[in-house]
Amino acid sequence: MPIHGEELHPHAARVLRERTDAAAVSSCSITLTLDDTLPEGHFVLSAVEGGAEVRGGPFSGVIYGAQELAARAGPTLDLSALSGGPVSDGPGLAYRTFWTWDHSTNWELSQIGQQEIGVFNPYQKPPSGFLADYRRLIDFCSDNRIGGIVIYGFLRDSHGGIDAAHELCRYGRERGVRIIPGIAIGAYGGVYWEGKHRYNLSTWLKDNPQHKAQFSRDIGFQIADLDFPLNFPHSDYTVTACPSAPEVLDWMEEAVSWLARTFDIGGINIESGDYGVCDCDRCVARRANDAEAARRAAEYGDSWSHSDMAANFPRLYKAAKAAKPDLWIYCEMQWDNLLEPVAIEAQSALPRGAIYQHTANRTYWTRLRNAITAEEVEALPTQPNVLRCQFACQWNGDARTERYALNARDFADMCIKGGEMGMQGLTVWGEPSDYNATSEISYLAFARFGWNPSLTWDEFVSGDVAPLFGSVENANRFIEITEEIDANSSLPVARLDALADAALDMVPAASPDMTRRWLWLANRLAQRRHMGH
Repeated sequence: MPIHGEELHPHAARVLRERTDAAAVSSCSITLTLDDTLPEGHFVLSAVEGGAEVRGGPFSGVIYGAQELAARAGPTLDLSALSGGPVSDGPGLAYRTFWTWDHSTNWELSQIGQQEIGVFNPYQKPPSGFLADYRRLIDFCSDNRIGGIVIYGFLRDSHGGIDAAHELCRYGRERGVRIIPGIAIGAYGGVYWEGKHRYNLSTWLKDNPQHKAQFSRDIGFQIADLDFPLNFPHSDYTVTACPSAPEVLDWMEEAVSWLARTFDIGGINIESGDYGVCDCDRCVARRANDAEAARRAAEYGDSWSHSDMAANFPRLYKAAKAAKPDLWIYCEMQWDNLLEPVAIEAQSALPRGAIYQHTANRTYWTRLRNAITAEEVEALPTQPNVLRCQFACQWNGDARTERYALNARDFADMCIKGGEMGMQGLTVWGEPSDYNATSEISYLAFARFGWNPSLTWDEFVSGDVAPLFGSVENANRFIEITEEIDANSSLPVARLDALADAALDMVPAASPDMTRRWLWLANRLAQRRHMGH
């Protein structure tokens, strides 16, 4: 099958070759064309003489268009599917992103060293594990139109350092998935998370100890949905630099520019650090000018500072955009504060064009979803804005239960309500593999409702979940069982046995992938029974 533009769009061509019968379409010509006038991820399919044209917006549109053409035309590439005129589509939420830490992202399950939780963890997998995990995650994102992956721990000597980072960016770029390193201003290891490198924070502070932050309380933070503070051990991972020292920002700006110019990244996620603020005289005096931030810190015990972000982020944003104008630059607005007027003056100093990420824990989301309007979001000094889901992961409740729960309804709800309130994207945790059936369905919900926030739950189940189980009835039965065990941490043994029997009854008639899903559920029930729950 002649595919024109294959050299510029190799993955789009690969999709067409893998999903169509080349022998049946040998006389058909397909043209792949980048169209910068289309928004990112959008595409147009058109019938042309002798074949079809796929025009796509930057980064991912041609790939998404090739997927759509293969799905509509089928294995024989029947182009009568385009006889009614051009077909166009694009994401309802522009920014659809997975959030991950390198050490607890487990998509290649055959390797040792897996971890389930944490932020300041050593990397314990083989050096090849980083690429093995993230290639699989990129493939899933590309297939399901998820735009990017935030990675904390992007640069770490123990999993390949610069060479591995280059390869990951190449792999992601080819498949239309933005690789977005996560960094913090003067915290979280700097730009180079771990290693003897000039842009690693611990390495730099050992040479410049006078710029180390001064903390008046222990290192850690408090998440609203946890009953206890999270305190972290003092180590090279938790050292922090003073955000008021000009030398620190000079170093951070240089490092961010190096990151953007050196690697073919798709963005940078920048936060102010969330495990303590510097209490040196200079920082205290500067923050005193931000009365609202000072009041909130005193009332809520925030372990971050909006005024730190306002003082530093604009310069880093400018440096990154100067290197690569098309980067997605996320700016963390921290947790559970969208309903309250927080540091409005500081936020007004932040540049338009960055992506301002408002994080919600579960209890806060129940308030937020019905309490804020599109007009209020449009009036925010930060534009554009997205939501980040800081639940449905390891950080809430029973870590393993939340991490492996069926979170599909939550993700659908945040896409739907977020779209209604004027949010332009959603970020969710994406660390567990789609081998886990509940994760698989939850991620599909994130992908489908992020693409089309007007989708209904029943449409999602019939269109996306039913094919995984052979029928809508079977899909709904799986959902019912998983939601029952998620909602009840101490089901009677007899009920666990009955649910396990129901899952196992589905196995004999199932395909291999369907069998995997039902056996996964039966195993989860068996674990609960064995542990006395």
